[in-house]
Amino acid sequence: MDDIVKQALAKWPNVPHCYGWLGLDARGNWYMRDDRTQAQGPFPAAKGSMLRHDKLIDFIHRNYDRDAEGQWFFQNGPQRVYVELETAPFVWRIADDNGFAVTAHTGQAVDVSGCLLDEEGRLYLVAPIGLGLVHTQDVGLAANAIEQGLWTPEQVRSADLPQRFGHVLSPAARQPVAVAKP
Repeated sequence: MDDIVKQALAKWPNVPHCYGWLGLDARGNWYMRDDRTQAQGPFPAAKGSMLRHDKLIDFIHRNYDRDAEGQWFFQNGPQRVYVELETAPFVWRIADDNGFAVTAHTGQAVDVSGCLLDEEGRLYLVAPIGLGLVHTQDVGLAANAIEQGLWTPEQVRSADLPQRFGHVLSPAARQPVAVAKP
């Protein structure tokens, strides 16, 4: 976590958390979801505006973490901005170097400890930092690693993955709905 974030947390420890405003899609892209987008429906049906500012994305990556309940968030100064996940907390990129080096969308290099294939043909890899989906552009490389016997896919149901790996796809959906009083 950035030092400036730690300082903000110490200075303002009781800032309320933010839900529904940030989404991570299956290709590792971040989306800002304003009130209008959120009113159109849940993520990823209503994605919002894709973030394109490299320094902001790098800041999010450095301050991306999970809480004790498995909800992923971006620590934005004193405020936690909980992330709506399309499929998993990470999106893996695979290097085309015959060594099949795997890196998270956040830039972290990882060692693969498991390989999963869901009912829709999506390929996931398990690493010490969590579960991630293989980026669509890298599925061919992953297939080569599987053919070489480096990874052996286990058949899974995508609906079972959040409970099995302890992550929450939609922290916003877990929040109580405010009821208007007459």
